[in-house]
Amino acid sequence: MRITARFTAPATTFALLPALLLGAVGCSSGTDASPPGKGPDPKGSAAASPTGAPGPAAASPAPKAKDGRLERSALEQGDLPGYQVSAQGKNPNAPAGQPQADKKACQPLADIMGDKPDPAAHETVNRGVGSQKQVGLAVSASVSSYDESDAKKVVSRLREAVAACGSGFTATVQKQTGSYRDVKAVPFKAAGDESVSWTTTASAQGVSAQVHLVVVREGSSIVRLMALNVAAAGQKAAVPQEVADKQLEKVRKAG
Repeated sequence: MRITARFTAPATTFALLPALLLGAVGCSSGTDASPPGKGPDPKGSAAASPTGAPGPAAASPAPKAKDGRLERSALEQGDLPGYQVSAQGKNPNAPAGQPQADKKACQPLADIMGDKPDPAAHETVNRGVGSQKQVGLAVSASVSSYDESDAKKVVSRLREAVAACGSGFTATVQKQTGSYRDVKAVPFKAAGDESVSWTTTASAQGVSAQVHLVVVREGSSIVRLMALNVAAAGQKAAVPQEVADKQLEKVRKAG
């Protein structure tokens, strides 16, 4: 079964969506049958083009992490029954870099939307995960390596930022600006050393998307999970428990 995207929001909304989530669009919404006898591409399918923006020509293997432990931590096709896993963890058309928040207290929340969860990360591997059970559910799953003291600071700063930024903030990357409002801590059971979970509504030019984020520390590794419904961006989305559990299991097994 091949998974293709039918996300129809205009290209201008790319600025408001977490850049890494756009890589999951290609394996999240709608289904098309593959030719008989053919299974899913082990590296995930190429994304169909969202309205108004060119899509990648084809899915290509993700660059291998220099850190072998980090590479072993990355999700692969077949790890999660009912989900398509793509090596295209980030859409090449999405803005690159770390977003800058308009409020200093909210910068950790802006950072988490960027290419890496925090500037102190040594290396990050990204995967796009699309649900074949819930049409439109897209998840970005990332694992980053840190010095353990810096990994602890990531979670601590995020907790403080979630508490301080409930009224919202704006973030800019490559001269594109989006707003994030209604930042709310929400419970989420994660098996790591410590975690933080919250929801927010991302908005730009009258278009909004509900986003759920979960960040977990496992030793010196930071797992970042972000979810939204690309078929109906205004609907609430949640990071599936089985996705979080499998990602953390792989991190622990990688050592």
